[in-house]
Amino acid sequence: MKALQVQGLHTYYGKSHILDGVDLVVEEGELVTLLGRNGAGKSTTLRSIMGLTPARSGAVRVFDQLATRLPPYRIAALGVGFVPEGRRIFANLTVDENLKVPVDRPGPWTIARVYELFPRLAQRKSHKGRQLSGGEQEMLAIARTLLLNPRLLLLDEPSQGLAPLIVQDVFKVIASTRDEGTSILLIEQNVRAAVEIADRAYVLDDGRIVYEGSAAEFGQNEDRVRALAGASAEKWDELENVQLGG
Repeated sequence: MKALQVQGLHTYYGKSHILDGVDLVVEEGELVTLLGRNGAGKSTTLRSIMGLTPARSGAVRVFDQLATRLPPYRIAALGVGFVPEGRRIFANLTVDENLKVPVDRPGPWTIARVYELFPRLAQRKSHKGRQLSGGEQEMLAIARTLLLNPRLLLLDEPSQGLAPLIVQDVFKVIASTRDEGTSILLIEQNVRAAVEIADRAYVLDDGRIVYEGSAAEFGQNEDRVRALAGASAEKWDELENVQLGG
């Protein structure tokens, strides 16, 4: 069964044609990354999948159920968790209180298990959200969504604003979540980090899919990665050189 199937998605903001026939698939247990420059339509793709910016035409299926015209809460009820850009945690609540906000849903993810996956959050469970670093806030946003026990997780730019070393920590957690059996669609500007953990990659350019294939193969093409990644690739390379003693 496919966790997610998007077919011929066309989405507009007013008269602006943002998504122009987008097709993509996430198989069960797969981590897929959707790459592209700023303004390519990556976040709009997620918003269209979640019903937040409904597509004008095309189809979205979640675990073989047609979800194209459903409201966001109904799509979430199909087993979709969404971590939006900007984290949106509760700044005045503690880590522990943030984790108690989601409605309990049956499944493997509990607060105790989340603390095992995110030991840094366990160490800061009594700290308020505003006291956390950017990386810790991102981990909290992911952890809070996991407590809904989603079968499909949508992540929008989890590395945004984070230092390269912290990005590595966050991406290890994302890979671990996939290893636990959760299907993931990852929208990411940091191409180098994304292709290291993803199974497959799509590249979106001006609202159209221009590449589909193995993430590892895409990552081996330096020219292609740098054309998309820009500064993100340079920062990632600097980090790798430091770790290698270069």
